[in-house]
Amino acid sequence: MHRIVVLALPRFVLFDLAIPGQIFDGGLRDHAGGPRYDVSLCGLEPGLVESSAGVPIGVAHGIRALRAADTVIVPGKALPEEPVAPEILAELHAAHARGARIAAICTGAFVLAQAGLLDGRRATTHWANAARLAASYPEVRVDPEVLYVDDGEILTSAGVAAGIDLCLHMVRADHGVEVANHSARYTIVPPHRSGGQAQYIERPVPENVGGSLEVTRVWLTEQLHRPVSLADMAAHAHLAERTFTRRFRAETGISPLQWLQQRRLDHARRLLETTDATVDVVAARSGFPSTLALREHFRRVTGTTPGQYRSAFLTLSPPSS
Repeated sequence: MHRIVVLALPRFVLFDLAIPGQIFDGGLRDHAGGPRYDVSLCGLEPGLVESSAGVPIGVAHGIRALRAADTVIVPGKALPEEPVAPEILAELHAAHARGARIAAICTGAFVLAQAGLLDGRRATTHWANAARLAASYPEVRVDPEVLYVDDGEILTSAGVAAGIDLCLHMVRADHGVEVANHSARYTIVPPHRSGGQAQYIERPVPENVGGSLEVTRVWLTEQLHRPVSLADMAAHAHLAERTFTRRFRAETGISPLQWLQQRRLDHARRLLETTDATVDVVAARSGFPSTLALREHFRRVTGTTPGQYRSAFLTLSPPSS
């Protein structure tokens, strides 16, 4: 079982701390009915740790629990630039050195930066704190625009709900799209938002129901098997192309074609995980113009080939609940 240890530091953000327990538990069970993850909390020492909301949380483990972790998650802190105990920084370094995956939610990135784990790396944090992170740690390549950054063994996310996206992304990396979607359905959140999606969306809630392009987005998910142009999308929404593009980006943070390409790749991944269709068939059913186009896009986004992905994630049956 994959062991996840969430590090509770003084004045941690309560919401951030709750995310990993919800997502990585999230009703996820393997085919034998057992949990896929073991999630535990640790602090510098066992005992009560005060949250930023003033609610104390009891942690059963001290900092040495990080030594057994496959993944370490650092939630955000109310005072991100407050110095962290040297023992904690040393344990984070040691966990990274032995190959543990290290992730930070929101201002937890400041803790990883203090530990020197973000030097020379691209990272993100809540947009309101990005400038402070960049000024305090000039060796870190801070990207204030994105929801999360996966830099291999080190991952960081923007604030609040972006922590959900980050944790779902890790489930996807560990167990594939179907299992991650199961966790998302159980938690009643959208199954996937790309890390490259913008943190700040101009109009996250439409001014009125009739103003939303959700109907067109649903329609697009039903057209993944065929080519769809920007003109087709705009026509479905009964809008001029420029107006449609502007409103689509305002609602989602990315362009219509980027959004559609993400849905095509998700569909291809799901087919690779759950069917024995050839890669040629997967490409056609997902709307890619050719098998080569699927392979190139797949490798660019996932770092692997469709065949290697299938070998890792093919189940041919839905995940156990």
